[in-house]
Amino acid sequence: MNVLSAIIVFENLHEVRRLCHWGPIIALTVIAVCSSMAILDSIIWYWPLDTTGGSINFIMLINWTVLILYNYFNAMFVGPGYIPLEWKPENQQDTMYLQFCRVCQGYKAPRSHHCRKCNRCVMKMDHHCPWINNCCGHLNHAYFTTFLLLAPLGCIHAAFIFIMTMYTQLYDRISFGWSSVKIDMSAARRIHHPIMPFSVASFAATLFALGLALGTTIAVGMLFFIQIKVILRNKTSIEVWIEEKAKDRIQYYQTGEEFIFPYDLGSRWENFKQVFTWSGTPEGDGIEWPVNEKCHQHTLTIEQLKQKADKRVRSVQYRVVEDYNGACCPLGKGFNTFLRTPCTEEPRIQLSKGETIFATRGTKWWMYGDKVLEEEETKAGVRVRGWFPRRCVEKCLYDSANNTSESEEKKDK
Repeated sequence: MNVLSAIIVFENLHEVRRLCHWGPIIALTVIAVCSSMAILDSIIWYWPLDTTGGSINFIMLINWTVLILYNYFNAMFVGPGYIPLEWKPENQQDTMYLQFCRVCQGYKAPRSHHCRKCNRCVMKMDHHCPWINNCCGHLNHAYFTTFLLLAPLGCIHAAFIFIMTMYTQLYDRISFGWSSVKIDMSAARRIHHPIMPFSVASFAATLFALGLALGTTIAVGMLFFIQIKVILRNKTSIEVWIEEKAKDRIQYYQTGEEFIFPYDLGSRWENFKQVFTWSGTPEGDGIEWPVNEKCHQHTLTIEQLKQKADKRVRSVQYRVVEDYNGACCPLGKGFNTFLRTPCTEEPRIQLSKGETIFATRGTKWWMYGDKVLEEEETKAGVRVRGWFPRRCVEKCLYDSANNTSESEEKKDK
């Protein structure tokens, strides 16, 4: 019983509910289909008990499956690590350099961000991944990236097995004519008699599994290269975006500042070791980090505060002129609005005529912004922000948040 308790490291059994989501269901289905079909086709093509090569091939296939599932479930259940609720820095003066999270009722530690899906502030958050139904962050970044490496390698091996199985089984059954090609699936092999028959259904299933394996190799392989690129620079996907916005802000205001990313240690190997360790536990406690000698612990958080202030200045005020029910792909808001809905898990917000929105970004057909709420809701920490169709709003004459605040100050005087 103690051994079982040691193996099951879920905080509570409710963590198992993470499996009840379309992301893990699809991911585990793909793994199950590719693995099971590869095992069955190995028995047909290269029986493991006949030769040493067949045994090695079969053991490698089982090894890929075990390693992929091990890293997948660790990425899901170990989790990214969360900032404690109501967290405050030891030095009270450091609070001036940090953002306050109204949901967690605490300050956001350096490199942490609040995830709407997890409803917690995540340590060194990279992104929320629907395929593991959890965030990728400080504690599970290595597991997640290892999974992204192993999945394409396993799929390449499986794809090779699928191709060789179809080739060897169809070689004696194909006859070529002047204008036709015939496949006789009822014909028996003359040389080798497989333990399992290769029927039409087997051919269709193998072909389907081959498509899944090749698609997974391309899609997951691209994700791996994106992840390893940011890891070698000791960044996260969010921090890459923050760095780009920092350069844009400096160029826009011509401040002459030089922004140095604080967590790049100058060596790819040193950056790599911050995530991948022999123990499996990443370096650091998720709150304090080793930084570049020209920077300090709050270099990035200060830049985030500057960008937040800049966003308020650049935000544009809009008035809602058309109701919107918050649908992802609204049918009644125009053909282009329906087709060009943002490909993101960020929420859509319901709109009613007369409401006010401060928009911070957008596309030709959609906009993203914060809804202006009642004073009581604002004090309670309620915040409503998300995407909405551009046709549902019109720009106010006093269009910027800066102008609005100035007019309010004049009224107070």
